[in-house]
Amino acid sequence: MTQTDLAKMPISEKIQLMESLWESLSNDPVTAEVVPAWHGDVLAKRAVLLDQGQEPVSAWGDAKQRIRDKTAKQ
Repeated sequence: MTQTDLAKMPISEKIQLMESLWESLSNDPVTAEVVPAWHGDVLAKRAVLLDQGQEPVSAWGDAKQRIRDKTAKQ
């Protein structure tokens, strides 16, 4: 599959492809060797904070704009 093929795909198919890739990576024992253990620790801590309402959240559009603004300045 090329980037051109991906560009032509409907968004719903792109999302399904990403979900399939993520599931494949999540279930692959090799992934556990590649991803540092501290990543899981950070995600677990953030999940607890989020459940307690202590983790700040943003709308995706706002977060995307902040990232674009920050990278444009570099």
